[in-house]
Amino acid sequence: MDEAHRRPSAADDRTIEALGKLSEAFEVVEEARGLLYAFHRRCGRADLTLGEAVSLLHNSGHTDLADDLRRTLVGRNVLPDRWSYEVVEEYDATYYEPFRAAEVAAREELAEGKRHVFEAEMKARERQDGPGDDTGDG
Repeated sequence: MDEAHRRPSAADDRTIEALGKLSEAFEVVEEARGLLYAFHRRCGRADLTLGEAVSLLHNSGHTDLADDLRRTLVGRNVLPDRWSYEVVEEYDATYYEPFRAAEVAAREELAEGKRHVFEAEMKARERQDGPGDDTGDG
């Protein structure tokens, strides 16, 4: 096992397992963040496409409908007083960053800052217990 993933001598099994669970939880937060960014991009794309539709409706003589859509939907907040970028920024500031900082602090305190020690040990065990292959990214 490489030194970057070797268990610190002071870390017991339960500590490494707990840090593994904390890392797993943070990975879910990262995944949720990615979905939130996808939501942000899709909302923006929808608003730009709506603007194009409104222009086409206006140019084809449907001015009342175009004006109504522009007034009620174009540039509309996705949540009260927020566009999607503000939702992303609030998530990052109030949830993502504190979670990330807590995960890093726990690793610093309990595992010399090393990442994925639990997973590295699992990899070593699985390769020792049976014929693994190197095709997966596990």
